[in-house]
Amino acid sequence: MLDAVSNIYGLGELPLEQYQGHLVEPNTLAKFKLMQLAAAKDGLSIQICSAYRDLAKQLAIWNAKASGKRTLLDKNSEPIEIASLNDDQLVDAILLWSALPGISRHHWGTDIDLFDANNITRNDLQLISSEYEPNGPCHYLHNWLTCHASNFGFYFPYQAKLSGVSPEPWHLSYYPKANEYLKAFDIKTLANILSQQEMHLKHSVLGRLETLVDEFVYRIAPWPKT
Repeated sequence: MLDAVSNIYGLGELPLEQYQGHLVEPNTLAKFKLMQLAAAKDGLSIQICSAYRDLAKQLAIWNAKASGKRTLLDKNSEPIEIASLNDDQLVDAILLWSALPGISRHHWGTDIDLFDANNITRNDLQLISSEYEPNGPCHYLHNWLTCHASNFGFYFPYQAKLSGVSPEPWHLSYYPKANEYLKAFDIKTLANILSQQEMHLKHSVLGRLETLVDEFVYRIAPWPKT
């Protein structure tokens, strides 16, 4: 039985394993390694640039963007001037690319951001769409994952017109475990957690939390093999 507070919202211990500086859910990691080996035969070096992220880390990202200390990007990956935005507009702008603390799928250890180390270094990687589009260093990687990731239990949860979150061609989710966590998600628990955090825009977020959860937790692309 899942302990919803500690396992889903980034507050406590999860069954996680270390892998090259990242923490990953064990089943996810085992399947990732198999996928990595298969991709290597086709000339790809699939590497993880982000995996498990706790609530404190996600909260720091959120607050940095809400306060203007970290650049906000629009849907075209262009910088946004936040001075003219009201609180609700600023929440929406942040949510284009960054999850609300407590709802990030990275809290689960089942979701990983990937790049092709044969074509770009981790330091040069920006995680923007153009890197995964034609002529981008990770375009071949994205095409390969589109064809083969589901064979290992992975898929892209954030896709154009299918998800509240903007398309993320670098973000894979291990469906069997992630879907288990998603079913255990509880909005009342989330509201209680957020009410206790030192979070910018908290009043705006809590006032429309049900809508935000529907859009950014539950509206995701379907598993492709159903």
